[in-house]
Amino acid sequence: MNRPTYILIAEDDEDDQFLLNSAFTERAPEIKLVFVSNGLEMLDHFKRIENEADKRLPSLLLVDLNMPKKNGTEAIRELSKKPFFKNFPTVVFSTTGNALEKSRCENLGIEDFLVKPSSYNELLKQVERLKELITLSSVKL
Repeated sequence: MNRPTYILIAEDDEDDQFLLNSAFTERAPEIKLVFVSNGLEMLDHFKRIENEADKRLPSLLLVDLNMPKKNGTEAIRELSKKPFFKNFPTVVFSTTGNALEKSRCENLGIEDFLVKPSSYNELLKQVERLKELITLSSVKL
C-alpha cells in the first residue's frame, strides 16, 4: 500500500508555517506536510523513523536555518552523518541569502537553497520547484 508523500518542514515561525501550508494546499494538495519547530525536533523525528520497521522517510526535508534550540545548519550537520542522508533531498528555506551560509550548507550535501520570498506568488513558484524535487520513491535507511 502506498502512503502519501510527505515533507518534513523544520520551521519555527508560525506565520511561515501557515503560508507554506496554504501554498502547498493550493499547488500540491496531495503532499502532506509535517512541521517541527526546531532542529532538535527534526532530529527526534528521524530517530523515531530509525526505530520503525518500515522506516518511512519524508520525500523532502525543508529546513529553516535560524531556529531555537538547535539551528538548521547544526541539525543538518548531524543528519549528514547518517548513511541515508547521502542521497536525501534536503532544501534550506531561509531569510538569509548569505553566500558563506549557502556554501556551508552545500558542503553538507543539501539539494537546494531557497531564500524565503517576499510575496505569496513567489512562494507558490517555490512550491512548484519543491514539488519537482520530490521523488515518489522512498529513500531507504
